[in-house]
Amino acid sequence: MARDKKSAALALHRFGLGPRAGAIEAIVSDPQGALIAELDRPEAGLVAAADLRSSGAANRAVFEYNAERTAKDKLERRRREAAQKLAENSSSMGNAMAATSEAPAESAEQPVPLPRQIFLDEAKARFDAAIRVEIGFVERLVWFWSNHFCVNADATVMAGGYEREAIRPYVLGRFADMLQAAEGHPAMLLYLNNALSIGPDSVAGINRDRGLNENLAREILELHTLGVRTVYSQADVTSFAMILTGWMIRDTATDPDHGGEFVFLRRAHQPGPASVIGNDYPDSGVGQGRTVLADLARHPATARHVATKLARHFIADKPPPTLVDRLATRFLDTDGDLKEVARTLVAAPEAWAPEQAKIKRPSEWIIAALRATGQSGDIRRIVGGLNLLGEPLWRPPAPKGFPDDSAAWLDGLAQRLDIANTFAQRVADQLDPHAIAEAVIGPLASAETRQAIAGAESKPQALTMLLMAPEFLRR
Repeated sequence: MARDKKSAALALHRFGLGPRAGAIEAIVSDPQGALIAELDRPEAGLVAAADLRSSGAANRAVFEYNAERTAKDKLERRRREAAQKLAENSSSMGNAMAATSEAPAESAEQPVPLPRQIFLDEAKARFDAAIRVEIGFVERLVWFWSNHFCVNADATVMAGGYEREAIRPYVLGRFADMLQAAEGHPAMLLYLNNALSIGPDSVAGINRDRGLNENLAREILELHTLGVRTVYSQADVTSFAMILTGWMIRDTATDPDHGGEFVFLRRAHQPGPASVIGNDYPDSGVGQGRTVLADLARHPATARHVATKLARHFIADKPPPTLVDRLATRFLDTDGDLKEVARTLVAAPEAWAPEQAKIKRPSEWIIAALRATGQSGDIRRIVGGLNLLGEPLWRPPAPKGFPDDSAAWLDGLAQRLDIANTFAQRVADQLDPHAIAEAVIGPLASAETRQAIAGAESKPQALTMLLMAPEFLRR
């Protein structure tokens, strides 16, 4: 039974988002089966979105918000200029009275700007789902794929909507479908500049004297499918970029009903057939690019690239080759069925090595702390904590996403200690840290960890020691 409890605790830390009270006992009879059962849960990976705008609607709302704010600023500037002229032409007494009457009243609280509010609403939906879920395996998969196909909230207000629309619906479906949804989403087209890419020989290219942008094509080949320095050449990148010309976004200023949505603009598309990795693709408009994506999704190099990244994320920085082979084979045999690949991952013996070899990323650690202590979490504190720890939500440092090796997060452990201490000071007095430690890391805890928590001089110190224990920091 002790060994089963260890497997249950390991499952919750390695594949999920950390145990809650009673979670280890709930899956102790069959940890692997519990993970697979979560994959089979109806609507797994989806979040309630009734109060959230679609990506296009968010884009249009922010456009109108910015336009109205610009107009308001211009009117205010005109009013001030008029008042200044009136004051200059008035008597000194009238000037003083005018200045007094124009003094603005201080506002008790400034409203949150709409772009920030949209971001916070999307963030709250994401992290509420992570806190509430029983295990969190599917949420972890969502986070993995969202980082694999990353966009940046600094480039677009649509980052949260992108995750809901291009990642979540396909996280347990076919890789090919997620690939199509991600690469054609306006957030991706904006982030990787394809909305600015025009075929040099297209009507628009000739008339406007603008040309090609290769960013999207390069990142699809290097990061999203085949992997860096595999079976493609620079000529393939350029050719694929030509194929993707015309994949654009409806102009919000001139299309108030559908602005910010995907559109294929034939006059910007490079005409003619093209070749990518030895395959010829006739010019079929938007279908030309979609056919290339479908072929990339089924390529053996893509299978190995995806398998390696999954194994690295969940198991070890240097994943066992046998595990990578098994995942890649399953990917190819099932035509990229991501649920079947996830099943294969949790069924693999290599996935259950007792050593906790991976440091949790900051987002995983923060959510694990909230789940362990039964806290709902304040979205502003969560977002602020992620900023401090170097994993700002939907703001990766580069198109390859946040790093997935433990070494990248070692320098942030001192900041985690500060956050853990602040959090513990706020909540520990209403909790029993020793009971929490037993509930969330008990089967995994070393004698040193138990001794450190037991010897704490206060509840806050005991909770801080738990949150910074190797068994809690790692998965």
